[in-house]
Amino acid sequence: MWQQDFSTVGRNVLTIADINRLEQAARISMGEFLDTEANAETRLQARHGLTIGIVLALAAIVLLAALFQLT
Repeated sequence: MWQQDFSTVGRNVLTIADINRLEQAARISMGEFLDTEANAETRLQARHGLTIGIVLALAAIVLLAALFQLT
């Protein structure tokens, strides 16, 4: 069986429950950090998509203008 060490009485000792709470807090904290990075990446992709859309719209306008000039 396990023997209890009484030499740590009165000292700050981390219990398994304390360690579990710290681990859970770290996971939550890292999850928020990772969510922030994911949101930034999503915004960057949205900007890229918006830029492509604008370029395509301008190209369509130029082609339509050229078509009307020819007719």
